[in-house]
Amino acid sequence: MEPLIIEGTPKTPTVKFDAETGVVEIKGRSIPENSVEFYKPLVDWLEEYKASPASKTQVNIQLEYFNTSSSKCILDVFKKLEAIHKAKHDVEINWYYEEDDEDMLEAGEDYESIIRIPFKMIEIVE
Repeated sequence: MEPLIIEGTPKTPTVKFDAETGVVEIKGRSIPENSVEFYKPLVDWLEEYKASPASKTQVNIQLEYFNTSSSKCILDVFKKLEAIHKAKHDVEINWYYEEDDEDMLEAGEDYESIIRIPFKMIEIVE
């Protein structure tokens, strides 16, 4: 399965999904013009990945900021990961947030309360 790599822009995050290593990363800002269009390839890739995931899937989410429409799409990404987790595969989500960014910490906690996957909150200290 081909890795999914999307270079980040000021409005869209950098995406690196690698089936071989089982590492799924989304980093940067997520304020795309059309969130559904931007996130569709990510959700589609995870749907395909679900058929034969790596022994462990490590998810690294490090967003500085995301808008409301992105938050729904990010939830869709998490739901695909939850399906992999429910199929008895090892999935771990690392949610990174800046030291003083209470909003991003809360956003991670909100997702954790919805999605049945272990989240690890990781504070980035400057």
